[in-house]
Amino acid sequence: MSDLFQSLAASASGMTAQSQRLRHVSENIANADTPGYHRKTISFAETMDGGVTPGPVDLDRSELVQVYDPSHPLADATGHYDGSNVDLVVEVADAREAQRSYEANLRMFDQARQMSQSLFDLLRS
Repeated sequence: MSDLFQSLAASASGMTAQSQRLRHVSENIANADTPGYHRKTISFAETMDGGVTPGPVDLDRSELVQVYDPSHPLADATGHYDGSNVDLVVEVADAREAQRSYEANLRMFDQARQMSQSLFDLLRS
């Protein structure tokens, strides 16, 4: 019985972690055109009970794109300003990966729930 509840807890923690990852990906996409914005990333760590926990949010310190627009208020004397380091292709790929991981955890959660329900039905009869 304990293994079923551990699998429920592990899949629930996976869904929570992936939902946080999706939130950061959506923030990155929303700020792709914000000058000086650094892409946010999140890492995960395994817990003692087999689940995952999100780690701290890190900022991607790669070079910011130099945008040429002399009419922009942030432009320097050469007409350039710092754009963001968000790559929309990478963000869409991360969003798809997080979505698929979330769905896999959801299926695992549903399977464990169905197994525990079947066990309770057997014990009742």
